[in-house]
Amino acid sequence: AWSFRDVTTLLCMRLLKVSSQGTKLIMSFNFQRIGNVGLRSLTLGTRFLFIFFLAKYLSPSDVGYYVLFTATVGYAMYFVGLDFYAFATREIIKTPKEDRGQLLRGQAALSGLLYLGLLPVALVFLYHAGWPAHLVWWFIPILMLEHFNQEVFRLLVALSEQVIASLILFARHGSWAIGIVILMAVEPDSRNLDAVMGSWLLGGTGAAALGVWKLKKLSMGGWRRTVDWVWVKRGIKVSFWLLFASLALRGIQTADRYWLEALGGIDQVAAYVLFLGVASTLMVFLDAGVFSFAYPALIAHYHASEQSAARRKLRAMLVQTVVFSAAFAVVSIHLLPYLLEWIDKPAYLDAIHLYPWLLLAMVINALGMIPHYALYASRRDNIIIYSHLLAMIAFVAATWVLSDALGVMAVPAGKNVAFLTILILKTLGYWWFSNLQNPASSPINISTPQKNG
Repeated sequence: AWSFRDVTTLLCMRLLKVSSQGTKLIMSFNFQRIGNVGLRSLTLGTRFLFIFFLAKYLSPSDVGYYVLFTATVGYAMYFVGLDFYAFATREIIKTPKEDRGQLLRGQAALSGLLYLGLLPVALVFLYHAGWPAHLVWWFIPILMLEHFNQEVFRLLVALSEQVIASLILFARHGSWAIGIVILMAVEPDSRNLDAVMGSWLLGGTGAAALGVWKLKKLSMGGWRRTVDWVWVKRGIKVSFWLLFASLALRGIQTADRYWLEALGGIDQVAAYVLFLGVASTLMVFLDAGVFSFAYPALIAHYHASEQSAARRKLRAMLVQTVVFSAAFAVVSIHLLPYLLEWIDKPAYLDAIHLYPWLLLAMVINALGMIPHYALYASRRDNIIIYSHLLAMIAFVAATWVLSDALGVMAVPAGKNVAFLTILILKTLGYWWFSNLQNPASSPINISTPQKNG
């Protein structure tokens, strides 16, 4: 028979065991998130300061060409990737580990065919676009490395390998930026775009090597199987329309630079992107600390029809986004004037009025990501597609109408209109399908605290 002392001792041991396991789980979660946010913050801090050092060491026209180069690389990645990851990510998450290699091989085969068909066209286009000849030849190797590293990063985030993904992100965006800034500081002859591009290429190569190493460590099976072209074709059908949505959204973030150049010249582009780079750090922090952890869980909740759990996750995302956006706005508005004084170039100081508009656009953009991830996780792709296409139309219409009255200010104003369009349409879309699925429950109220698009 069990004595009272025996029962008490057993219960205490069980409680200690459960407590120990819970503590380990909490510490593991916290350290993983802290490590991820720390690496992203390091990358972000590096990129944040990098654009200021470029503004310090390069002429405004060189900074403007660097900005156009990066925007064009980012846009070209959609054509060589077809936004196929949007389909593949959801498939890979629910596919057994031993079969994932075949899916990734199919995605790689598709990109290979796209490169063969599109690279010659890209070279001819860039050659006739009036770019400096030396920049054209940097384009292809940097594009290929950026595309590969981006796909590996997305895969690792989807597989909840956020820390190594953030390490690759730092190698890809942060490491080489530190190197070239140090070089430009001690060697004035290195203060040119070729040195910047060479450092970018070197950092991308290191990130790719780290990504290949991690893929091998994941021990995914199926790499030797033949490409499942039926699966690839199905993915193209799904991602094709998502590609239009992404091209529309990315088109806003590429056309704004070219439109600004037409309205105010290449020096205005440099100032615009300097301020946009500051405002965009908000999205990087949110992606590191909120979105990259939340969206794999959202996909799992919707796949398991756990609507209540999904709504709780969305509410938490909303609160975190609002709090961080408010804190970021206060800090950045007070810090920016001191950074501009350090750069000490009139082209940037004279354009500081652009920053509040760009910051507002990024806050709206961030709020819109909450209904976006809900729609993506629940496979409501049509709403995403329509909202992005209509946002592109809204951007062009608003910027066109306001150009005569506002000049260069029409571009950030049009950007706000575009992101607000996305926020409203995605929120309404989420509200509609939530009520359709579960009329008795109220969906997340994205307008109570403010939201992010």
